Amino acid sequence: MEKRKLGKSGLEVSALGYGCMGLDYAYGKPADKKEMVSLLRAAVDKGVTFFDTAEVYGPLTNEELVGEALAPVRDRVVIATKFGFKFASGGGSRPVGVDSHPKHIREVAEASLKRLKVDVIDLLYQHRVDPNVPIEDVAGAVKDLIREGKVRYFGLSEAGVQTIRRAHAVQPVAALQSEYSLWTRDPEHEVLSVLEELGIGFVPYSPLGRGFLTGKMDSNTRFESGDFRNSLPRFAPEALAANQALIDLLGQVAQRKQATPAQIALAWLLAQKPWIVPIPGTTKLYRLEENIKAAEIRLTADDLREIDGAAAKIVVQGERYPESLEKMTGL
Repeated sequence: MEKRKLGKSGLEVSALGYGCMGLDYAYGKPADKKEMVSLLRAAVDKGVTFFDTAEVYGPLTNEELVGEALAPVRDRVVIATKFGFKFASGGGSRPVGVDSHPKHIREVAEASLKRLKVDVIDLLYQHRVDPNVPIEDVAGAVKDLIREGKVRYFGLSEAGVQTIRRAHAVQPVAALQSEYSLWTRDPEHEVLSVLEELGIGFVPYSPLGRGFLTGKMDSNTRFESGDFRNSLPRFAPEALAANQALIDLLGQVAQRKQATPAQIALAWLLAQKPWIVPIPGTTKLYRLEENIKAAEIRLTADDLREIDGAAAKIVVQGERYPESLEKMTGL
């Protein structure tokens, strides 16, 4: 697979990364661990070099899984993880708030190093902005970890433009990770232009709309107990029905390109900027192979105009998150 550089940071990764959250978190019953270890190693063999996890996924277990799977190929991969949440005493599967105090950042980083079985974290993101801690303090804490050789690069997730600028002034931000796809285009309003100005890479998570843009869902789709999509307004039956227009659009282009809707959705992201690296996730080998082939698809200027023109007429129904989770979720 071709490589891309995340902005001007010098961090080079495969054009498509791998979002590891769903391997054992958020989408119902966790998949078999041994199978997921094999799947991650298969991804490396197929050219994927960029893997994304977080302390909050599991919690903790996702980093352990990624660490075990990638230990034999550590010299071939870039591993990103995240800090920024606090949990109720005694543990629990959901965060109870955000915490990016420097002391906490250091504690999380030290623990992540052990779970990931690495000597250095390649890319360390603040998972969500903490309104109680100046971003300069957050950037300074990560800068210290970089100086000590425990972290290589600093990233932010779901941060606004002013936060990005302030953080970048203290410690250069290598990448911003936020949700971005044909049905979540918020970053286009302000963020992408600021990233280009500052030379920061962009890592879209949920580039396939949490599975919706694969074209395999409709208003009759039901999720198993424990799947957090049950709580998302955009996955209510009426929203799934209304948003099928996006799938029809992707399907039309896919048919012409002899591809799948998912591949067109990923190819569209790759075509937006050369410093964009989507991180689709999957628990299935055939989906992994399908996603990887998206990097070979070239959408022409006419293709992109057609997609954007048609998409502009489609009003996506349903919010990304319920209001109660909008500011706290790490998913």
